[in-house]
Amino acid sequence: MTVVRRATAWVDVCGIEDLVPDRGACALVGPYQVAVFRVSANGGLYALSNYDPFSGAYVLSRGIVGSKGETPKVASPVYKHGFDLRTGECLEDPSVAVMTFPVRAVDGRVQVGLP
Repeated sequence: MTVVRRATAWVDVCGIEDLVPDRGACALVGPYQVAVFRVSANGGLYALSNYDPFSGAYVLSRGIVGSKGETPKVASPVYKHGFDLRTGECLEDPSVAVMTFPVRAVDGRVQVGLP
């Protein structure tokens, strides 16, 4: 199930060129640690919670970016669980998901939406 979140406010995070393709960056957006990704395969921007629910650590921004079929994903650097970058759903255990955030590029800047 995909949860579409609407932004109540947009927070400027960084320049789009500051995001290395297929690598994550962590940003504090309001009270949330957010992992932000720019994926080279489709040029997409994604933002999800930096919290890995399996290890209890804030590490998803350090994960390995790739895909599972057509699904863009990040694999946690701790236990290697994959999370769909679009929905936050764990690919190995669909009963687990991390929070996703709206993200956009405006005038060369990456903005993450507060829920």
